[in-house]
Amino acid sequence: MVKLAINGGTPVRDKNKLFPAYNPIGKEEKEAAMRVLDSGILSNYIGGWEPMFYGGPEVQAFEKEWAAKVGAKFGIAMNSASSGLIAAMGAIGIEPGDEVIVAPFSMCISATAPLFYGAIPVFADVEPEYLCLDPKSVEAKITPRTKAIITVDITGQPYDADAINAIAKKHNLKVIEDAAQAPGVMYKDRYAGTLGDIGVFSLNYHKHIHTGEGTVVVTDDPELAERLQLIRNHAEAVVEGKGITNLVNMLGQNYRLTELQAAIGRELLKKLDGLIEVFQKNSLYLSEHIGKLPGIRPAPTRIGATHSYYMHAFLFDEAVVGVSRNKFIAAVAAELPCAKMREQEGALVYPCGSTVYMLPIFQKQIAIGSKGFPFRSEYYDGTPNYAAGICPVAENLRDKVLFANEYNRPGMTKEDLDDVIEAFKKVYENRKDLV
Repeated sequence: MVKLAINGGTPVRDKNKLFPAYNPIGKEEKEAAMRVLDSGILSNYIGGWEPMFYGGPEVQAFEKEWAAKVGAKFGIAMNSASSGLIAAMGAIGIEPGDEVIVAPFSMCISATAPLFYGAIPVFADVEPEYLCLDPKSVEAKITPRTKAIITVDITGQPYDADAINAIAKKHNLKVIEDAAQAPGVMYKDRYAGTLGDIGVFSLNYHKHIHTGEGTVVVTDDPELAERLQLIRNHAEAVVEGKGITNLVNMLGQNYRLTELQAAIGRELLKKLDGLIEVFQKNSLYLSEHIGKLPGIRPAPTRIGATHSYYMHAFLFDEAVVGVSRNKFIAAVAAELPCAKMREQEGALVYPCGSTVYMLPIFQKQIAIGSKGFPFRSEYYDGTPNYAAGICPVAENLRDKVLFANEYNRPGMTKEDLDDVIEAFKKVYENRKDLV
């Protein structure tokens, strides 16, 4: 008789036999880092209007190479995707009292970025299959105060650019694309990150390629590119010398990327296509086998799109499986170890993220200062609504349907993948023991 590990049985894979680490850093990146260290120039910025305003040679080369890779006219490197999203809000002219439509599924900064300029995030629901913003919900949330939409290419799949861009054009809105999870993938004939007015990638440690922290922000608009560069590097100290007359949001930050990070990023960018191919190959192999279990199916890829599989998402039907998603996935997790370098984190994620509006910042509506700004202020005459139920599709996915895994990462062997598949099969065949 087979006994599930969660009930005291022997797991499919010994907990001490960790899965391999995902680490794309190799000799090329080490040589690039040494090149910078030997130069003695770890950063080459000056917060004033002079040649070093744009940063050093590694940063500027990285920006050009990234922009060329994705087919954008301008690339602006910064110290994090969070900084990039905040800077994007400033660059497009977001002001107190404006509204920005945001996604409930994502890292919280995709929704909180408008708050830094006194604007109100308004949550639209997501697509039940593709998990990105639902165009119908987006249009329903537009008011005269709406100025922009922040889309998220969640799990590595591009948003519905045709539909959402058409809505934005109809209502004269800017589209900011959070492409943190989707580098190197396409929607029809364009790269993710170039589908809106501004695209923001991520280079933090668990992304496809990483420089520790970092981002490259891309755009085809020369004015937006300039304003992003100014906000990145102490705009208020630069505008006079540069001859900038539009001072809206020209209160700058230090969002600068270092030469060391840029040099590493340049080498990793060369590997991106190969890494994505492995993510895709491993994900398709897992989908083929796990997807045969009735009631468990891989989340589909949008027609006309490719997928980076930053996270490998599945949709769970409790009515078919006969046990809740949480119980089932907890049992699978008990059959498998973690991965090296990620020992404190499970590779199975459920619920897959959270609905961001349930965070205390939205539930208490306290962000900047103690008086409720910007949710309550003289600039805003609306009533923010962050109650449970505002995004029913997202909440159903969160509570019952969606789970994801990170077993698809490069470094996993066929034996490793087969252990994952065996764990799912074992739990499925003995799921009555979980009821």
